[in-house]
Amino acid sequence: MTTTPTVAATVPLGAPPGWAVLERRLFDVLDTAWRTFAARYCAPDGRLIFRGNGESRDGADDFYEAFFNWPTLYQLGGADDLLEASKRHWTGVTRQLTEAGYLVDEFERGYDWFHQGESLLLFYGICAADPQDEAFRDRARRFADLYLPGSPAGNYDPATRTIRAPHNGAGGPRYGISDEWQSYHADLKSMRPFGLPLPDVEGVHEWADLADPAKARAMGAAMQERIGRGDTAVNLAATGLAANAWLYGHEDRYRDWVLEYVDAWRDRAAANDGVLPDNVGPHGVVGELHDGRWFGGNYGWAWPHGVYSVGAAAVIAAVHTVLLTGSAERLDLGRGPLDTVEAHGIRGTVAGSDASIRDRWEAELDVDTETLLVPNRHSDDGWFDHQPPQLGLSAWLWQAAGQPADRERLDRLHKASGYDWAEVRGFRNKEEAGHEAPWLEFLRGANPGYPEAMLRTALGQVARRLALIEADTADPASVHVHHWQRHNPVLTEALLQLVTGTPQVLYNGGLLPTRLAYFDAGRRRPGLPPDVAALVDVATDDHVRVELVHVGPAGERRVLVQAGGFGEHRIDRVTYTAAAPGYPGDPRAYTAPEVPTSQETADVGGPRLEVVLPPGHGVRLDLFLTPRAYPAAHHSFDQ
Repeated sequence: MTTTPTVAATVPLGAPPGWAVLERRLFDVLDTAWRTFAARYCAPDGRLIFRGNGESRDGADDFYEAFFNWPTLYQLGGADDLLEASKRHWTGVTRQLTEAGYLVDEFERGYDWFHQGESLLLFYGICAADPQDEAFRDRARRFADLYLPGSPAGNYDPATRTIRAPHNGAGGPRYGISDEWQSYHADLKSMRPFGLPLPDVEGVHEWADLADPAKARAMGAAMQERIGRGDTAVNLAATGLAANAWLYGHEDRYRDWVLEYVDAWRDRAAANDGVLPDNVGPHGVVGELHDGRWFGGNYGWAWPHGVYSVGAAAVIAAVHTVLLTGSAERLDLGRGPLDTVEAHGIRGTVAGSDASIRDRWEAELDVDTETLLVPNRHSDDGWFDHQPPQLGLSAWLWQAAGQPADRERLDRLHKASGYDWAEVRGFRNKEEAGHEAPWLEFLRGANPGYPEAMLRTALGQVARRLALIEADTADPASVHVHHWQRHNPVLTEALLQLVTGTPQVLYNGGLLPTRLAYFDAGRRRPGLPPDVAALVDVATDDHVRVELVHVGPAGERRVLVQAGGFGEHRIDRVTYTAAAPGYPGDPRAYTAPEVPTSQETADVGGPRLEVVLPPGHGVRLDLFLTPRAYPAAHHSFDQ
């Protein structure tokens, strides 16, 4: 077994840094928070307490989403029993949804990948947190096999390189749409902001026309036939299943399918003047079901969300290809949608725009301030639905491979923005994301107060969620299926950014290749040990700087620092701070002596470095990396 190089922390902290105290406080509060949520909303077997009526196809994702970031918190250093709790909730919810008819053999019977991607974050997190769990390893392979060529499920057509239907899963292609939309009528108020699903149904020219039952049925029938068949770009998120399975044992068949499917969509974009289309018909032809239009597919460019769904799926798949190959060659798949909408950007205010989604921007920035707005959607009349760019997508492209083009896009968006990127706003959205701008400013060296500000924001949001749980008088047996998401008190965005140098996970189905990962050598498990805090303030493709501090009063801590959440980077050398002898000094002195520090350098030559932290000491590590030197893989402490 290769010996892991060791660095000892010798610099005394004196008073611990404020960010470290807040970070450890956040871990403590989150431990109370997830237990409070489980006690209030969950049955002993882990399922959510719910006896209401579900919809025909929609809703299964919401049950899993209530726990989506719990395994991530465990990997960062959450409570020892949080991993088993995450597994219990996954298993309980899976039984619950099987009983309700949503699942077949533990997997979604058939639904779109905008929602399936959301529901799988909990599963992916468990696989990454405990790759030695054979039951979850077998599930990972079984689920991925549903999409491979030759699968009895028949989801994938290798002749056309397409997934056969927008709704798909363990039951194979599930043609059509939800039963509730067989008549797409004007009373669907939540969908009204997104407009008509199809532009060319006879007699239906505006939303008010759907008040006519006959026209509503005509729209539903057209949706059943045209939106409910063929492939759609959002299916690119299905690559997460195969990438996750590949991380266990590097079986070529999983990697090969992802690359084949991604390359099919890249070819379609190249044939469409570089614009990623959103639909492919049953015979493999773009626009086949939409009178030749490259837009119009389910969760596509025209309806309902545009780049919010198409761009997310493309970036998710592109990031997965970097994991599978170590190459940035296919990042163009994710860049295309973002560059396309940026090229059609305008100056304006959210308040004065045609944005279909406003509530998130009202929390994230001043809606009366002029800024860059990019069109989210495209119709026969051109580009529309202008909103600020979603920085998380561009941040992940930069995160994936550190390419200049992706750094330049972030710089352009920064320059074009009309709002202060350094400001930390106290909000939490569904994805538990949206604070990329102030974090990127921090990494640029222009926002030094960010760590404490973001940690205080996170603590405030946990406190609010706990207060919401305390004040909740709704009957947990009959609440709306979004109720639990809105009360989930676990937050990981701040910790991912500060502890690992990584954006929040891509919410619609992304795996989580963090820039750094940690293992507690004393307890032989993932995450930071108790009393240890970490802060990444430089994060580029080949250089990461992290400060580790032990804020506790006693007990040595030993931490393994791993380059890459999947162990894919090599640490070539480390430069670290070392202190000269002299602390704590003469007991007759009223103040502690100044202890000079120096920079020491050591060769590493592997993915891991061990750091020994006495109580009240810290060390700053500059890790110089060869990125993607090793095949990415699921790693446990002993692997």
